[in-house]
Amino acid sequence: MARGPKKHLKRLAAPKHWMLDKISGVWAPRSTAGPHKLRESLPLVVLLRNRLKYALTAKEVRFVVRGRMIKVDGKVRTDTTFPAGFMDVITLEKTEENLRLLYDTKGRFVIQRITAAEARFKLCRVTKKFTGNKAIPYLITNDGRTIRYPDPIINVNDTVKIDLVSGKIVQHVPFHVGNLAMVVGGRNMGRVGLILNTEKHLGSHDICHLKDAAGHTFTTRLENVFIIGRGTRSLVSLPSNKGVKKTILEERDANLKKTEA
Repeated sequence: MARGPKKHLKRLAAPKHWMLDKISGVWAPRSTAGPHKLRESLPLVVLLRNRLKYALTAKEVRFVVRGRMIKVDGKVRTDTTFPAGFMDVITLEKTEENLRLLYDTKGRFVIQRITAAEARFKLCRVTKKFTGNKAIPYLITNDGRTIRYPDPIINVNDTVKIDLVSGKIVQHVPFHVGNLAMVVGGRNMGRVGLILNTEKHLGSHDICHLKDAAGHTFTTRLENVFIIGRGTRSLVSLPSNKGVKKTILEERDANLKKTEA
């Protein structure tokens, strides 16, 4: 067997939410090991070339990235396949743009343009909490951050607002009934709603019930729920549909209006 990490990815095996066409070649860029998993990330080359259209080829993306023009979460990244993921802030200094990666209601990455003030922070979900050597308390977030000496009231599944300059926690939103959340996995990926209640199932996955702004209720696994606001107010800017999933008929009517206009 080969030693070391795999460096190749066939285009047909690439995640569908990258939306790469099948006839542009055999291979696809593979995300390097980083803060997000392969199938939960978007390489910078796909973002700049296929989504933003700021480059025509991967070679042009390499020139842009190695020119130290791209920042992810406030840090310059020179790897064309660096994995950007959910809630990451991408800063393009040449064009004075700030972008945040979110999900649409079909589970695809959507690029949300944000202000410079909003680009100073990001939201992270607490995935682990433990006490390390010398009785030092730690918590680990969904993007791989390890934060020492957190507030004792912060628990697993809570959301913390992190200042990207200092790397410190500036706000804490608990996982409570009545708070606003976005689903980041499963069939309801990208939907936004208020938490109604949770169900515990011993030996299986805990279930969370949510209700969106249109009054539709839906369920998902507890580990797929990402708190984004206290009450009905979101801490980050949301896409235009506000995380409300349309039915097939509603999508058809919206498409007909676009073609008629």
